[in-house]
Amino acid sequence: MQYGIIIAVFVYEIAVIAGVGWYLARKEAGHAHQEGDFALGGRSLPVSVVAVTMALTVLGTAHILGVFEMAWTLGASAVWFSIAHVILLVVVCASTGLWVRRMGVSTVPEILETFFGRNTRLLVSCVMAGVIFGILTIETQGIGIIIASMTGWEISNGAVIGGIVGIFYVVLAGIKEVGWVNLVNAVVMYIGLILATVFLAFKLPGGSYESVANYYTDTGNDFMLSIYGTPEILLTFGLGTVIAVVFSQGINQMLLQPTMAAKDEKTIKKALWIAAPVNGLFGVFAVVIGLAAKSMPEFEALGPKVAATTMLVNLLPGWLAALLLASFLAAILSTFAMTSLSPATIFTMDIYKRLYRPDADEAECTRVIRITIVVLAAIAMAVAAYLPPILAAMNWLFSWLVPIFWVVVFGFIWKRSAAAAILTLISAWLTNSAWSFTSLPEVLGMASVANAYVTLGVTLVVGVVANLMFPGQAGYFRSDEYHQKFNAELAVGGNS
Repeated sequence: MQYGIIIAVFVYEIAVIAGVGWYLARKEAGHAHQEGDFALGGRSLPVSVVAVTMALTVLGTAHILGVFEMAWTLGASAVWFSIAHVILLVVVCASTGLWVRRMGVSTVPEILETFFGRNTRLLVSCVMAGVIFGILTIETQGIGIIIASMTGWEISNGAVIGGIVGIFYVVLAGIKEVGWVNLVNAVVMYIGLILATVFLAFKLPGGSYESVANYYTDTGNDFMLSIYGTPEILLTFGLGTVIAVVFSQGINQMLLQPTMAAKDEKTIKKALWIAAPVNGLFGVFAVVIGLAAKSMPEFEALGPKVAATTMLVNLLPGWLAALLLASFLAAILSTFAMTSLSPATIFTMDIYKRLYRPDADEAECTRVIRITIVVLAAIAMAVAAYLPPILAAMNWLFSWLVPIFWVVVFGFIWKRSAAAAILTLISAWLTNSAWSFTSLPEVLGMASVANAYVTLGVTLVVGVVANLMFPGQAGYFRSDEYHQKFNAELAVGGNS
């Protein structure tokens, strides 16, 4: 057990979280609470905080441990998970992130009610909250794996300890705390990654990464050194991951909540130039570390879940291993924070306040959000050790959000039809379930076709046909309602 590393990692995490929470509490002492302070930071977050929060929100267990794990079988092609997220951030900062900020909503399902009515909002609220909770359980598993690699504990025990720290991460001051802690952690993370990659080279056989390349060449696995892999990998995993990530996370509450909290739309546009590099480059380092771990017999014997993190603990100097693992844990905790905050926000705003307490004030909503965060995190800790491979689980969960993305896009730019929206959503969700839990793929001879392809196909076919068949209003951006509101805001801006 690496006591020094364990102590250093937890001292760092608690010091940063407590320090930022204390600073924010002092800074805002005596200020009146505004609507959305806890969940949306008063819609005042600056470029740096929005950018890094977006980058780290989708840079968690899947990017770190999931890429380590997937590099075991796919090699360098695992980096497509990171490439997909760079494309995602471009889409969000150029479209959906701007749209939700412009509408001034607190949750994505709120848009669904504006376009398609209350029933559609409630339907999407339940599904989206469930999907994000699924991601939360994976992030909790990641926390458990990081701690297990330092302690030798069971993953379930590590998940409990890490989950408690994760709750601490978000409940003190909400999204403002998450954002400013992320800013500190992003700097530490890249310092650790760069130094670790250099130091690791000297510990490899021959003192360089050439030994890693030789391992895959000598074992007849040259394809694992190329990001293109094989045609099958590129088509099924590479392109399938891009589709699943972009058309799901592009409308996911956990990623759009930081854009809802941005100071203005210009903030979101500028944030892209920080968020994309911070997120995308990480995958390159993760692939290199994952490939190196498998090339060394003593770590390959440990299996894909803990080999890479154990290698880092054993081969790097203690101070650097502590720095790197602290940054890994911080990145996962950031995603943990947003995947607990966002479903809690959906529950509070779309169900509790919308259906039961429409007159609930900011203090009451904050209290409900905090309670929901604790409950969700506790359940996630309980199931974290019993999950499937990380990226496979992520891509399945992402497929549930694909139809929501397109229903919202249709509502913005084409047509707002409640009947078409509900039919599209139900059709895609039933297909996704059938593709996962029945023999339908084998019967059709399409067992290798990813859920994302099938869900996307059903969404587009049913969505287009249903919108042509059913009556509805013009898309929001083509409506008189939007143009009147937009012109009024321009007039106010010009007068000011």
